[in-house]
Amino acid sequence: MSAQRERIVVMKFGGTSVEDAVAMERTAKIVRTRRDKGLDAVVVVSAMAKVTDQLLAAAAAAGKGDRDGALAITSRLRIRHVDTAAQLLEQDRFGKLQTVINAEFDQLDDLLRGIAAVGELTPRSTDLVVSFGERLSSRIVAEGFAQRGLNGIHVDARQVIITDAHYGKAVPQEDLIEERLIENVLPLLEQRMTPVMGGFIGASTSNITTTLGRGGSDFSAALVGGGLHAGAIEIWTDVNGIMTTDPRIVPDALRVKTISFEEAAELAYFGAKVLHPATILPAVKKNIPVWVLNSRNAENEGTKIMAVAPRCASPFKSIAAKKHLTIVDIVASRMLMSHGYLKAVFDVFDKYKTIIDMVSTSEVSISVSVDTNEHLPAIADELSKIADVKYESNKALICMVGEKIRGHRGIAGRVFTAVQHVNLRMISQGASEINMSFMIEEDDVEEAIRSLHKEFFADADPTVFDVEGRAVSKVVAK
Repeated sequence: MSAQRERIVVMKFGGTSVEDAVAMERTAKIVRTRRDKGLDAVVVVSAMAKVTDQLLAAAAAAGKGDRDGALAITSRLRIRHVDTAAQLLEQDRFGKLQTVINAEFDQLDDLLRGIAAVGELTPRSTDLVVSFGERLSSRIVAEGFAQRGLNGIHVDARQVIITDAHYGKAVPQEDLIEERLIENVLPLLEQRMTPVMGGFIGASTSNITTTLGRGGSDFSAALVGGGLHAGAIEIWTDVNGIMTTDPRIVPDALRVKTISFEEAAELAYFGAKVLHPATILPAVKKNIPVWVLNSRNAENEGTKIMAVAPRCASPFKSIAAKKHLTIVDIVASRMLMSHGYLKAVFDVFDKYKTIIDMVSTSEVSISVSVDTNEHLPAIADELSKIADVKYESNKALICMVGEKIRGHRGIAGRVFTAVQHVNLRMISQGASEINMSFMIEEDDVEEAIRSLHKEFFADADPTVFDVEGRAVSKVVAK
């Protein structure tokens, strides 16, 4: 059984990798390369690019009673999905699938009419509306695979990804997921089929549709990989892997060849867009390597995320930025060191389910950063009973992730010298030794990243970074 499981590769394709018939054709060719190597592929797909946003817009319109506006959006989406299927499939196969697509959209339209009639959009209804994106894309991709000799077969993710009933960000029930995978997916692999399912969506134990939160398709793939004890998980996107920073800010950013699970999770949480923050947790538990690859450049080696990455001569692997943060300053000079004070402060944030990104303390104050202002007035009101409170918006967090940062002498001096022209707030070096971060004004983010990248990646370690690739790209640019 273990040898069979080692042959399983879970391949997740994002929205741009299934955005139209051309992209789906490209995806089929990539899956064929895995099957040609004797691997058993399970494919997890996102909704077609931009579809989730449009479904959310349709749901919002219906919630405001704008039935016609909501149905106008789904009418355009229906045409797009039917046209994509028509371009991808032969006539007979397309005819059968068109019936399925129209039935799904009829169901969606009925749902939106009901929401508009009531004039209220609940989290449960929102999950059901947005689930149609992945439900439709996975059906089209499965038929495309079947036509191309890949034995594609559709699996409704809601029969496999079992969650609690926390709509909008449901918590997966991993033991139940493993049971369902063994029952519903493993037999298909034994028959050399290629199961295709939608990411992001699941169902509660009461069989009510749920979602894992935005970006949850990556999470779905990791849950499937973990439940099947797969040999590898591949996240196919539209970039060459994890980069040393955002290439839109630094055009000569480098691809990171290998990185540890811990480093990748830190980067994902602090703003790197390649991975969903929770994605790799199921993979970490089962020690399954995760690859980040580019569906538009399938020959590129991408980034391998593993339990223990090779040693790196450079202190940092990557620089990420998280914008739209707010700093909350809490000052209570006479109570700061009193027993229970810190607990009282953090209990207020916990009450309003507001996540704190960063904490800094001084003799008379506590400063924290949060990524939502939704409950800040209420939080400030409660905290004002024990402290003076003020908050400042439009802040950003710069996070530099690397291996054993404390072991590099003079590292803090190099960082602060590189950004000496930028006003720094709330400086922190993580207890895990892999993170150094600080807060700055949002307007200073790009300048700070460029300066830091120049300081730390001008002479990067070629065993960990694709230095050769940067050199080639510079020659091509000339």
